[in-house]
Amino acid sequence: MQPRVTAILVAANGADHLDRTLDALAAQTRHPDDLVVVDVGTTDGSTAELSFGGSAQLVRLPGGRSFGDAVLQGERSTQPADPDVPADEWLWILGHDNAPAPTALEAMLAAVEIAPSVAVAGPKLVDPDEPSRLRAFGESMTRAGRSIALVQDELDQGQHDRHTDVLGVAAGGMLVRRSVWVELGGFDPALPDVDAALDFCVRVRLAGHRVAVVPEARVTSAGPIEEFGRKRVSEGRRVRMHRQAQLHRRLTYASAGTLWFHWLMLVPLAVLRAIGHLVAKHPAAVTGELAAAFAVAFGGGVRRARATLARNRSLGWAAVEPLRVSWRRVHEHRTTTRDVELARVEDAPIARASFLSNGGVWVVLGAAVLSVVSLFPLLGSPALTGGGLLPLSTDVGRLWQNVGYGWHSLGTGFTGPSDPFAAVVAVLGSITFWSPSTSVVLVMLLAFPLSATGAWFAVRKVTTRTWVPVIGAVLYTVAPALVGAVTTGHLGAVIAHVLLPWLFLAVLDAHRSWAWASGASILFAVVAAAAPSLIPVLLVAWLVALVVGWRRAHRRVFIPVPAAVLFLPLVLAQVARGNVLAVFADPGVPSATRAPSALQLAMGQPLPDWSGWLPAISTLAVVVTVLPVLMAVLALPVAAAAIGAMLGHRWAVAGAVLVLALLGYATAFAATHLTVTGVGSTTTIVWPGSALSVYWLAVVAAACIGLDVLPKAAPVAGLVATVLAAVAVAPAFAAFYLHTAVIQPTSGRVLSAYVNAEAQANPDVGTLVVDPQDDGSLAVSLERGQGSTLDDQSTLDATALTLSRSGARLATLAGNLASRSGYDPRPALRELGISFILLDDADGRNGDAQAVHDRAAGAIGQNALFTSIGETTNGQLFHYDGTVDRTTTGSAAATATHVLYLVVLGIVFGAAALLAVPTAPRRRRATSNVLEAEEPATTFDEERDE
Repeated sequence: MQPRVTAILVAANGADHLDRTLDALAAQTRHPDDLVVVDVGTTDGSTAELSFGGSAQLVRLPGGRSFGDAVLQGERSTQPADPDVPADEWLWILGHDNAPAPTALEAMLAAVEIAPSVAVAGPKLVDPDEPSRLRAFGESMTRAGRSIALVQDELDQGQHDRHTDVLGVAAGGMLVRRSVWVELGGFDPALPDVDAALDFCVRVRLAGHRVAVVPEARVTSAGPIEEFGRKRVSEGRRVRMHRQAQLHRRLTYASAGTLWFHWLMLVPLAVLRAIGHLVAKHPAAVTGELAAAFAVAFGGGVRRARATLARNRSLGWAAVEPLRVSWRRVHEHRTTTRDVELARVEDAPIARASFLSNGGVWVVLGAAVLSVVSLFPLLGSPALTGGGLLPLSTDVGRLWQNVGYGWHSLGTGFTGPSDPFAAVVAVLGSITFWSPSTSVVLVMLLAFPLSATGAWFAVRKVTTRTWVPVIGAVLYTVAPALVGAVTTGHLGAVIAHVLLPWLFLAVLDAHRSWAWASGASILFAVVAAAAPSLIPVLLVAWLVALVVGWRRAHRRVFIPVPAAVLFLPLVLAQVARGNVLAVFADPGVPSATRAPSALQLAMGQPLPDWSGWLPAISTLAVVVTVLPVLMAVLALPVAAAAIGAMLGHRWAVAGAVLVLALLGYATAFAATHLTVTGVGSTTTIVWPGSALSVYWLAVVAAACIGLDVLPKAAPVAGLVATVLAAVAVAPAFAAFYLHTAVIQPTSGRVLSAYVNAEAQANPDVGTLVVDPQDDGSLAVSLERGQGSTLDDQSTLDATALTLSRSGARLATLAGNLASRSGYDPRPALRELGISFILLDDADGRNGDAQAVHDRAAGAIGQNALFTSIGETTNGQLFHYDGTVDRTTTGSAAATATHVLYLVVLGIVFGAAALLAVPTAPRRRRATSNVLEAEEPATTFDEERDE
């Protein structure tokens, strides 16, 4: 008696394959007795005109139903021919892309006829367009439950035909005994996408039956089961499907004693694996990993699956152990299937300059010598002060306490967000944790060699001649913006200048890997935090990079995310104040900056002193008059080379960097007209040097491209341009010897030793600092403990449009103390917690400042409430003997917000850092296929012989 076969064909938007599959069914040498076509919400019209009669029927289901559910509904739509003898009936499961070869069904029926213990048989799944290529041929799983295709995407040369006994087969083309299907309840409803067939085959094995593949039977497959009926499956969704199926089966197969352990470890393991995905540069898999763990942990379905398994199980796990894939085979499988293709360069490879053999290392060493000579007074100094600098807090914990949102002890104190630059300072101080202020000294000393290194690699990226990067490195190192930032104490501008070449490189290569993209995101955030005035030009450059490389923009699109997280609290606070432009204020100690002219900006000069030439030759009136012309002549070779680059064959690249130069110049020009920071009794402009660093980098890149395409005279032209550019900034490098440098080495003590000693016992002790101004006014500040530090500074305070109540009271107190009056200062001193008054010296200032100083010294000195401590290195110190209140340190809510924000920063930047860690691919030798198991498998011929 011939066994009865019911073919169940599931169709879901399969217009490209359905007709071919139906024709293949009609061409079978052994026709199925019944045919059920299950249409799952098809919208492409492929099943609209289907109609059957007789033994064929059409079942329509709404969209969204799983493949297994569709098969179950198709099976239920037909009744067994002989309910008393269901063992002779078979179900043949097919998808719309599973077109069987003419002899496929006949071959599988012949195979199961000679092997009665086989309850499930599967064919070879082959490519529809290339039948000689195997898509799949058997499935198995590791001891951890991960499913593995035994054969995948190989040329079929009969090399696997002797292995017929397998743990599982794919759903497409599966021939299953109907009685077994009904007894086991079909596919698990909790596995709607992947691994449903493997799970079913495992349960078949544990029920005492066998699963086998039939090499003679061939069925096409257009893709994996998760793509069935879908146009596209994202990487994150694919990870979620496979991981969710693995975790569900792990809990289903686990023993009762280990079930709770597996359940408790679902989420912690998901977090660890998510970190692993970041390290492996698969960020899209992170959400899928976490979603799978939560879905299995709290989604249900495991209890029903475990009950079904227990009800039908008759054998132990030892029955399937030989068919599992061992750890050694898993390793070989991963080695074989790992993506080992290196990133391919679209253009022909170009011989690039070598850093060691083509002058790179020598120009860096030369920059280091230049740094030692020009900044010699800084060597051995533990801290710096002056300009935009102050020493850092001596405690690393205090550095991080000033990051994020919380209470700030600056001035009279306030609650609010800190500058993003505070995070950069905290990282620097943590590097030299034994002396945090030393990190600032190191940044200044290493600024020149680090800038040379970055510029060398950046120029090498856009040029071909081996000597050109040396020229570019020297030009970028002697940039007026860099030496000006170093000597005036603009730490953020120095950091931005050093990192800009690396940001340029990272953005250019961000499309190649997640490592470059994540590195670019971190550099973007650090540069923006160090120099907020660069945010507009950075965003424009990012948008241009997205548009130009739109085909591979999925990595670049996330570059600004860390910076956005870093700036969000400050932006919201400034928007609430109605002072949005204050976001671009320079971080650090507010310091007065004179605005250079438009001509000086065009020559890269951030200050109007012509890089120190003006004070150096101030006694030579004639030279001072022609100085702008002389400086223009010195800058002419670099400008000519940059513009001349447009005449060469690389005009497109040169044009792009010149547009970037124009953006940098426009930003610098705008910075000279933006006054948002208060300094004493006046306001100051935004430091234009940061934007000029962008401008200078782009000009240097364009000039190097111009030199790269010049004929044989190019080396001479490059040498002349470099020498003249160095001459233009020579006095700036000699600033410490000409006594024009603003920054100075210091011991790290901000206030006098007397105040420091008091601060040891009372960290909140307040010192009122009164500084006479040249216009006859007083600058007033309140410092806590051992004095204000660089990490204490806040642009939210420096750009405040109005005084707070306590700030107004502080100003009233200082004004009355500096002159004789009937004002009683004791209530204000007690409320503000002020125990000391420091009157700054007025030496070297004009007569108005000296007069104000003398009047204030007399008024305070003759006030019986104060005791004169005497002259200190900072000025004249007075002590208030009365009782003062302890100052507040912020609310519990502010502390909780601070901790939460640090956690968010840690997650965002931690993820970016993990992705930025390079993991270079390695080429591996091919290994044997997973299907080649350690133990010989049982074949149909062996069972027939038995």
